[in-house]
Amino acid sequence: MNSNNFRVFDGVNSNANFSSTDVALSEGDVDLGAMPEWDLTDLYDGPQSSQLQADLKHSQEEAVSFQSDFQGKIAEIASKEDGGAALHKAVQRYEALNDKLGRIASYGQLLYSSDNENPVHAKLHGDLMEQITSISSNLLFFGLEFNRLEDAQIEKLLENEELAHYKPWIDDLLYERPYQLSDDLEKLFHDKSVVGRGAWSRLFNETMTSLRFEVGDETLALEPTLNLLQSPDGEKRRIAAEAVEVVLDKEKRLFTQITNTLAKDKEIADRWRKFEDVADSRHLSNRVEREVVDALVSAVRSKYDRISHRYYSLKAKWLGVDVMDYWDRNAPLPNDSQRSIPWAEAQDTVLSAYHGFAPEMKDIAQQFFDKNWIDAPLRPGKAQGAFSHPTVPSAHPFVLINYQGKPRDVQTLAHELGHGVHQVLAGKQGALMAPTPLTLAETASVFGEMLTFQAQLKKAQNDVERHSLLAAKVEDMINTVVRQIAFYCFERKVHEARRNGELTSEQLNDFWIEVQGESLGPAIRLSEGYGTYWSYVPHFIHAPFYVYAYAFGDCLVNSLYAVYADAEEGFQEKYFEMLSAGGTKHHKELLAPFGLDASDPSFWDRGLSVIENMIDELEKLDQAL
Repeated sequence: MNSNNFRVFDGVNSNANFSSTDVALSEGDVDLGAMPEWDLTDLYDGPQSSQLQADLKHSQEEAVSFQSDFQGKIAEIASKEDGGAALHKAVQRYEALNDKLGRIASYGQLLYSSDNENPVHAKLHGDLMEQITSISSNLLFFGLEFNRLEDAQIEKLLENEELAHYKPWIDDLLYERPYQLSDDLEKLFHDKSVVGRGAWSRLFNETMTSLRFEVGDETLALEPTLNLLQSPDGEKRRIAAEAVEVVLDKEKRLFTQITNTLAKDKEIADRWRKFEDVADSRHLSNRVEREVVDALVSAVRSKYDRISHRYYSLKAKWLGVDVMDYWDRNAPLPNDSQRSIPWAEAQDTVLSAYHGFAPEMKDIAQQFFDKNWIDAPLRPGKAQGAFSHPTVPSAHPFVLINYQGKPRDVQTLAHELGHGVHQVLAGKQGALMAPTPLTLAETASVFGEMLTFQAQLKKAQNDVERHSLLAAKVEDMINTVVRQIAFYCFERKVHEARRNGELTSEQLNDFWIEVQGESLGPAIRLSEGYGTYWSYVPHFIHAPFYVYAYAFGDCLVNSLYAVYADAEEGFQEKYFEMLSAGGTKHHKELLAPFGLDASDPSFWDRGLSVIENMIDELEKLDQAL
C-alpha cells in the first residue's frame, strides 16, 4: 500500500568516472550526430543547490506542522458541518507537500540515473531517499485516517464541491482500505523500506552498471553488449551472447540472493496485507481486475503457436537454418538495411509521425528536444534501457534512452515520447491525480510507436522494404506481448515457489528456460548458459509483475488504432481527453468513448489478431518476393 502519492521512480534501470577510452561504447563507435543530454536545472541547479536544501527544510517543517494540525483529528473534522471545506484545505496542503517531495526525489533519481558510478550522485540519491522517507513518514496518518471514515460520512463530505474535485484520489484510497494495516505497522513498513527493498534495488543497479563483458578484444558494459545481439554478423552475436552468459553465471550467487530477498520481502508484505495471489498487489496499483489480467495471459499463451512459434519458424527460413540459436532471435534479416540512423533523422521520423496524428502531439514532443528534456547518448555509468520519468506537475517529464542508431532505437524514442506526452497532458490533474496506472501508461507509449511504424510503412518504396518493416514490427510486438507475458509467467513461478523456501540459481535458471521455451517455440535453440539471462531484467527487481502492462498496452493499442483508422473525425480529441485524465478514471471508463472494453473476454483476441494478420502478410510477401 502506498499511502504517499509522490512518485519516486524506482528505476526500470539506474547510475563514475570513466574516460571514453576505458570502455567501448558501441559497435564501431558510429557518429550519430549531436544528441541532447539532460538539463536538470529545471529541478535544481546542482547537487549543492541552496534551493534544494531550502526545499528539504521547508518540507520537513511543513510535514511536522501538517501532522500536528491533523493527526488523530480527521474523524472529528469530518463530523463538523464545514468538514468538507476543512478537509479540502488539508488535501491541498498534502498535495503541495507531495509535489515538493516528488521534485526532490526526482532530481536525486535522475542525477543518479545519469551516472550511478559517480559516488557523489550515489550518495546524494541515497541521502535524499532517507530524508524523504523520514519526512513522508509524518504524512502516513492522513490516508490511513481518511480510510477509517464511514462510507456515508465520505459521501456527505463530497457534497463540498472543492473536496469533490479530489474524489478520484479518495476513491484510490478506498481501493486500498481492505489491505490497510495499523498506523504503527504502516510506519514500520515505510521507514524500513530505505534499508530494505530500496537498498537491494540500489545494489542491483550499481552492480549491473559496473559489470564488464569481454567481447573479442573489446570491454563493454551491458547495454552495448546486448546491442551486439542485433549485429548482422552472426559470429559477433554468438560471442556477445556467450560473454553475457559468462559474466551472469559468475555473478549468479549475488543476483539469486537479491531475488530471494526481494521475493521474500514481498511475500511478507502480501501476507500481512492479506493479498491472496502473488500479483494482486500489482493489480491493485494498476487498478485492473485479476480476471482481466488472467484473460490477457490466457489469450496470449493460447496464441504462442500462431504468433511467436510461427514467426520464428519463418525467420529461421529467412536466415537459412532450420533452428536459430537464441542469440539470433533479434538478428537483422538479410535484406535489412544496415545503415545507422543519425539522431536528427530519428527525431524527424518520430515528430513527423506525431504531427500526422495531431499537431498538438508533435508540439508537446518537440519540447523534449528543444529544452533538453532528453538524455540520449550512451556513456559509462548511465542507466541501461530507457524510461520517461514524470517528475511532478510543477515541473515536466525527462526521457532517458541509450541511442545507438538501430531501427529499434527509433521505436524506443517514439515509445518514451508517448509516455512524455501523456505525462505532460496528465500533469494538469495535480500531484495526487496525475499518476496513471501502468496499464494505461503503456497504452500511450505503444500508441506512439504504432503511429511511427504506420508512418514508416506508408513510405515503403517496394515489397522488400515493406517486408523488412513488417518483420521488424512483428518482432517488436512479440517482444512486447509474448516475451512480457513469458516474463510474467516466470515471475509467478518465482514468487509462488519462494513461498516454500529459498530458490537456488539452478531453479531460477530452469524456470527461465521453461517459460522461454514455451513462448519462443521449437525454432529457437536455448543453450544451458541462456538460463542466467533472467538476472539482468530490472523490472523483476524494481517493480514485480510490471511486465504484463506492456502486453496490456500493446493489445489495447492494436484495437485502439483500428478505431482510429476507421474514424472519420473526433478520435484525436477523445485520445487527448483520455491522456489528460491521468489517474482520475478507471480503464473501463476511459475506453468506453472508443467502444472498447478490456473486461470483454474477446477483447484480447482482437488485439492479438492484428499481430497474426501481419504474419499472414509476411507469408504472402514471401511468396511474391
